[in-house]
Amino acid sequence: MNDISTWDVVRNLLDGVLWTLGLSLTAFVLGGLTGLALLFARIASTAWLRKLAKAYIEVFQGTPLLMQLFIIFFGSSLIGLELSPWLAAALGLTLFTSAYLGEIWRGCVESVPKGQWEASASLALSHFEQMRYVILPQALKIAIAPTVGFSVQVVKGTAVTSIIGFVELTKTGSMLANATYQPFLVFGLVALGYFALCYPLSVFSRRLERSAHGTRAH
Repeated sequence: MNDISTWDVVRNLLDGVLWTLGLSLTAFVLGGLTGLALLFARIASTAWLRKLAKAYIEVFQGTPLLMQLFIIFFGSSLIGLELSPWLAAALGLTLFTSAYLGEIWRGCVESVPKGQWEASASLALSHFEQMRYVILPQALKIAIAPTVGFSVQVVKGTAVTSIIGFVELTKTGSMLANATYQPFLVFGLVALGYFALCYPLSVFSRRLERSAHGTRAH
């Protein structure tokens, strides 16, 4: 028998939930800012900038997140950098998130009717002014639902960071399961923790999507 009570398990898992939430928010905010830069690069008039952004997106969408984390965490030591698991996890998830958000938002911008571009161009607006005053406000309404939906993937993606030693919810669960010899209880609570984080986002995303479709229908 062991001396770890069920309350101790729950309390430690709640700490893991907080670390998962913190990592998710960090990756989503930083990934969103980087994704916005990728969006502008993808629709830029400069060919090499578009190609560079496309290559970035294809690399991070076309390779597993686990492999990206391994390269960042273990590869950094080859160039003399020692990254903590937290920093490596945040960096890896940020790069992963930015690639997907950049492409999601590009699709939303391109879904704005071509006539809106032509109408704004006829007003002698610059490309930046077209984006700021005409295109982005319309694309934003389309982008809200898929962006919130993707946030669920970011939360679930934090589980992979346990492989490099970052102690989030999954890693906390693994350690507690080894200490208590009650894997069914521990991982049942871990699953409940992820559900509590992801389900509200999923419901919110569906409601936003229905609202957006209803708005466009009118």
